[in-house]
Amino acid sequence: MERLDKLIASRLCISRKEVKALLRRGAVTLNGAVARSAEQKCAEGDELLVEGRRLELSRHCYLMLNKPAGVVCATRDKQCGTVLDLVPAELRRSGLFPAGRLDKDTEGFVLLTDDGAFAHRILAPRQHVPKTYLARLNAPIDLEQLARAFEEGVELDGERLRSARLRGIEEGAQPLVELTICEGKFHQVKRMFALYSREVLHLRRIRIGALALDPALPPGGCRALTAGELEQLSSK
Repeated sequence: MERLDKLIASRLCISRKEVKALLRRGAVTLNGAVARSAEQKCAEGDELLVEGRRLELSRHCYLMLNKPAGVVCATRDKQCGTVLDLVPAELRRSGLFPAGRLDKDTEGFVLLTDDGAFAHRILAPRQHVPKTYLARLNAPIDLEQLARAFEEGVELDGERLRSARLRGIEEGAQPLVELTICEGKFHQVKRMFALYSREVLHLRRIRIGALALDPALPPGGCRALTAGELEQLSSK
């Protein structure tokens, strides 16, 4: 059980003074009844609406974001918009952060959460949770040769990388390939192809673990994960 003022302030990232103003205006309803007291208690499973928007009351928040290019994976940035700026008001809460990073120009699946322990399980190198990307290259490749080299593990910065899986999606002057890696080193995907004199023109993360990015989620779109999707995210 949690006080309404504390819970709403946390979820909407506003002050408790602002929450009290909402309560005075009758803008908050709990289980269908207008709530007036900041001290009123609310629990997971209750229906809490603020100005007609339902707030998520679960202990932790797990969100799927389809990151567009030009947005940084950070909680704040003085020059650019961040992934947190794309979270709808009803899904916001204090402590939310991106679990793992994508480059500013890379698009696709970003997990947002306020559950540090869960994020650690997804990100810890020893967990070997795979991440899958679609990469558009600037020139044709010998797919068989490159797939074999990536599977054996290429050397980057004097270190042998873990086995990665490469498969072709589209052939042509600028082929599209799918690459699955189990690490997250700095610019890893781009640098792996650079070892073979290939530039990544466009990069998009489409899967974390066994969970694929929702194809119905538009660029900049964000939604809560289902319980089933959370299990997929943890599986390999």
